Amino acid sequence: MKSALHPHIGTGVTVVLCLPVLAGLAGTLLPAFGYLPALGGTQVTFQHFEALAAQPHILRSALISLAAGLTSTFVALVVVATFVAGFAGTRPFAFIQHLLSPLLAVPHAASAFAIAFLIAPSGFLLRIISPELTGFTRPPDWLIPNDPLGLSMISGLVAKEIPFLLLVMLAALPQLPVANARRLMTALGFNRVSGFAIALWPLLYRQVRLPVFAVLVYSTSVVDVSMILGPQLPPTLPVRIAHWLADDDIGARFLASAGAVLQLALGLLAIAIWIGVERLGRICHRRLSSSGKRLGDDRLLRLAAASVMATSAAFIFIGLGLLALWSIAGLWPFPDRLPTNLTFKTWERALETLAAPLATTIAIALLSSLVALAIAIGLLSRSGHSSADRWLPVFLPLLVPEIAFVFGLQILAAMVGVSPSIATVAAMHLVFVLPYVLLSLGPPWRALDRRYEQIASGLGKSPLAILVTIRLPMLLRACLTAFAVGFAVSVSLYLPTVLIGAGRVTTITTEAVALSSGGDRRVIGVYALLQALLPFLGFLVASLVPQLLFRHRRAMRI
Repeated sequence: MKSALHPHIGTGVTVVLCLPVLAGLAGTLLPAFGYLPALGGTQVTFQHFEALAAQPHILRSALISLAAGLTSTFVALVVVATFVAGFAGTRPFAFIQHLLSPLLAVPHAASAFAIAFLIAPSGFLLRIISPELTGFTRPPDWLIPNDPLGLSMISGLVAKEIPFLLLVMLAALPQLPVANARRLMTALGFNRVSGFAIALWPLLYRQVRLPVFAVLVYSTSVVDVSMILGPQLPPTLPVRIAHWLADDDIGARFLASAGAVLQLALGLLAIAIWIGVERLGRICHRRLSSSGKRLGDDRLLRLAAASVMATSAAFIFIGLGLLALWSIAGLWPFPDRLPTNLTFKTWERALETLAAPLATTIAIALLSSLVALAIAIGLLSRSGHSSADRWLPVFLPLLVPEIAFVFGLQILAAMVGVSPSIATVAAMHLVFVLPYVLLSLGPPWRALDRRYEQIASGLGKSPLAILVTIRLPMLLRACLTAFAVGFAVSVSLYLPTVLIGAGRVTTITTEAVALSSGGDRRVIGVYALLQALLPFLGFLVASLVPQLLFRHRRAMRI
C-alpha cells in the first residue's frame, strides 16, 4: 500500500523536530563563550569557564553526577538482563512483569518522594523496627537521603530504570530465537543465565542499546530526582546549574551556560566510558564462548535478580501508599508506626492552590500528547513496515542532556520575544513526548497484518481512507496506550517546564519538586500523590475506551 503522506513530508518533519535540539545547543554554547548581546556579551571569551572552574567543589559535583549515571544504568541493566535470562517464559517472570508494568506511569519525582518517605531517618522503615530493635525514640541524625555519595539517588534511579529497561527488552525478545537457542544451550550443558548470555545477549543488547544510552544520559543529568534524593553539599552538577539559572543576578546566566556545556561534555564522557565497557564486555563474551566452560548452579544469581526486581517495585508501591497516608495524616510522631488520627484538612488547604497547576498540567499533557500521537501516526504511515532506525533523529532529545539544550532554547525564546505560555511549554514537551510515543506505537503498527489493507486497496480505497477506516480502528488500543505514555511523560517533565515556563507556568511537578526543600510531608504527600495519579488516569482511559467501543466485538477487545 502506498503511503498516505507525501514522500518528503516525513523527512521534513524529522528535520524540523531536530531543530529544537540543535538551536538549543547553539543558544547554550554562545553564551558560554561570552556571546550574548542581550546581556552585554559581544566578545568571545573563556572567562566564564574560568569562573566555573573556580566554583567550590565543582569537580565533585560533576563526578557525583557521572558516577550516579554510570552506576545506576549498569546496575539496572545487569539486574534486568539477569532476570530476563533466568526467568523468561516462567510464572515468576509473568508475575514480576505485571508487578513492574504500572511503575512506568509513575513520574520520577513521585517515585523519589516515595523512596524518601521510606528510607529517611524518620521514615517508615525505621519506624517499624523502632524502638524495639534500634532503641531510637527520636529520629537519628543520619544524612539519608541526600547522602554525600549519592547512594540514595542511585537507588531511586535504579528503581525507575528497571521497569523501563524491562519494557524495551520485552519488546525486543520476540525478534530473537529464544526457544531454539535455549534448547540448544541446555543440550550443550549450559545453565539458563550463562546460556542466554552466550547465545542471545549480544543480539538482545543490539536491540536495546539506544534506550540504554537514553537512560545513561538522563541519569547523569537528572534534576528533580537529584533535588529530592541527591547530595546537597555540594549538589550534583545539574542541580547547581538549575540554581544558577534561578539566580537573581542576570550575569549568572553566563556561568549557567558554561555549566551546561560541562554537563554536555559529561554526557559524552559517560557514553564514551560506556562504549569502553561494551568493548570490555565483548572481549569477556568471546573468551567465555570459546572456553567452553560450563558455569555452576545459577539459582542464587537468579534469585538475587528476582529479589532486586521485586524489592524495587515494592519500595515504590509502599512509598506511594505512604504518600497517600501522609496526605491525610494528623499527628504522627516518631516512632509511631501509624498516625494517631486522620484528617482531610491538608487536602482542603491544598485544593485552594491546586486548581491552577492541576489544570495547567492536564492542558499541557493533553496538547503535547495529542500532537505527538498525530505526528507519530504520520511518520509511521510514511515509513510503512520499515525499521524504526530511519527515525533515529527524533530520539536525539533523549541522547542529549536536557539542561544542555533546553537552557539554550530559553535564551533564544527570550531574545526573539516569545513569552512563556501553556502553548510554548507544550511545544517544548512535544520534543520529549514524541520519541516515547513513537517507541510505544511503532511495534504494534509494524505488527499489524498488511493483508487487511491490501484487500481494501484492491477494492479501490485510497491510502488515507484505509488509514482512517481500517488501520487506526484496529490499532485504537495501541494508539491510546501511546497517548497515555506521552501523557505520563509530559506530566513528569520538570526542567523543560521550569526553564521554558520561566516560573510563570506552574504544574503539579514543578510545585512538588519546589516543596522538596520544605519539611511538611503532608503537603508533599498531596502534590506527589496527585502527580503519580495523573498518568494512571491516562492509562485507565486507554484501557477502558476500547472495552466500551468494542464491547460487541470480542476479537477487538483482546
